[in-house]
Amino acid sequence: MKLEDRCKSVELILSDVDGVLTDGGIIFDNQGIETKRFHVRDGMGIKLWQRAGFKFGIVTARTSHVVQLRANELGVDIIRQGVDAKLVAARRIISELGLTPERVCYIGDDLPDLALIKTVGLGVAVADASLEVRNAAAYVTKLPGGQGAVRETIECVLANKGLWDGMIRKYAN
Repeated sequence: MKLEDRCKSVELILSDVDGVLTDGGIIFDNQGIETKRFHVRDGMGIKLWQRAGFKFGIVTARTSHVVQLRANELGVDIIRQGVDAKLVAARRIISELGLTPERVCYIGDDLPDLALIKTVGLGVAVADASLEVRNAAAYVTKLPGGQGAVRETIECVLANKGLWDGMIRKYAN
């Protein structure tokens, strides 16, 4: 199936966190407090996706207070942390929303993402994802995780839906 056709059917984007919304680095300070670095354009892309009337969610194997804070800041209410079986969690989300896997895009970077990338309508790997994930994906971003890959994916999907130009019009005037 062509990328354009895959994009046109997407109504929900799910994303991993470490290595996708971040560069994969996990930083602990001397008190054991974890910090993560998120790219501001990924956040803007998520907001644009939501303004277009679509849902965005997070499915991640790790649990981090910082992820909850970032999700709250972006108005993301689909958050599954500490997930060992991402495919099972995603199927539950998809069912709860009354969707089918074909209407979902998932963005991942490593082996725990592989089954989900192969199952959804638009499986996406960030540029620096593991070889197996890149090979399984329908789309591989030009940008690495934590460097705007989520925004790139959202722009691609919205453009193929014919919505991107309308989304940016308010910023151009």
